[in-house]
Amino acid sequence: MVIYSIKDLEQLSGIKAHTIRIWEKRYELISPSRTDTNIRYYTDDDLHFLLNVGLLNRNGIKISKIAKMRTEEISEKVAEISEVNPEHSTQLDALTISMIEMDEYKFDRIISTHISQMGLENTMIDVINPFLSKLTVLWITGSIKPAQVHFITSLIRQKIIVALDKLPVPTSNTAKTFLLYLPEGEIQELILLFVHFLLKTRQHKVIYLGQNIPLEELEVPYKIHHPAYIYTILSPALKESHQDYINNLSTQFPKVKILLSGHQSTETKIKLPKQAIPLESLANTISFLDSITDILPVPQ
Repeated sequence: MVIYSIKDLEQLSGIKAHTIRIWEKRYELISPSRTDTNIRYYTDDDLHFLLNVGLLNRNGIKISKIAKMRTEEISEKVAEISEVNPEHSTQLDALTISMIEMDEYKFDRIISTHISQMGLENTMIDVINPFLSKLTVLWITGSIKPAQVHFITSLIRQKIIVALDKLPVPTSNTAKTFLLYLPEGEIQELILLFVHFLLKTRQHKVIYLGQNIPLEELEVPYKIHHPAYIYTILSPALKESHQDYINNLSTQFPKVKILLSGHQSTETKIKLPKQAIPLESLANTISFLDSITDILPVPQ
């Protein structure tokens, strides 16, 4: 059984510990358990319940009313609000709940609704990317478990792959060719997949190698396709220094523009070669891709 401190609940739910204690005493919403040494702790059920309560409260339902609702009523109301309320905070709360509870149905209702209304690109920018940023914070603080992270990222990955599969393979002679990969040791490919999607919607050709690719393995696809751009993401998982890696990459492919994402690519102490272009954020990446895209309209 996973147990949580009140600080864990505060981190995961966004509800102040002081407020949680008031809700406990005044409305008996949740009741902490105690260890043999009389230390308070909370269970998964407490966390799930508090996440739902917090979402309802932030959407205008008074705590006094929530306290009188049955658990089933609360879950139904959360599902209803998650579908119709486009506020970012509500969507982040709802996605966090689906991750903690490992509830695929709840996740699918939220994301599928957004994709049908605004497309995958805007859903990724406005909903999923902010959620991934929150997920990173929760992971660093130890508030979520590896299984929960793998569960939710796998579902997001599936959505991107399905959207990719619906796009035609670009055949235009004016399409630019991009080689996409993640360095050896790097396995987090959600953003790489999404960049693949962005490029295909803009009718560029993509050579997608995926994750955990040694630098020497780029030589074969380069000789076959002669890409105009190589895109990769640098992260702390890289086995060598980021400066050495960038230098080796630029030396191996001196005639190719190298697009670098990830916080490590924008460190002030790193000296980028002339053909390297740092893309500091997802918005920055999209702006760059739009600036080099001549083919219109972008297919939906």
